[in-house]
Amino acid sequence: MNFLNFAWAVFSLAITLGLIGLVAVGLRRYAPQWLEKLQADRGERRLKVTETLVLDPARRLVLVQIDDEERLLLLGEGKELTGPTTLRRVPPRAAMDPEV
Repeated sequence: MNFLNFAWAVFSLAITLGLIGLVAVGLRRYAPQWLEKLQADRGERRLKVTETLVLDPARRLVLVQIDDEERLLLLGEGKELTGPTTLRRVPPRAAMDPEV
């Protein structure tokens, strides 16, 4: 392998890495707006995961809001257990406690 072939390989590698870097910078800059435009076409979403709590490696609690109703789900080990149909919203502790 002579010097010219080695220089050509290094130059080709530099061009390839530079193009990959430019694509990565472009995706970081423009991909969030592009994905937001794609998701905005779906309309307003009715289902929202409010909060999750991992109980152990096999089980987790998920609080799901559907329209104005909240449901508590226990997920794990191939089972799904639903809690009460409607849950009351509890105000934050600071709103309940005027001394804080």
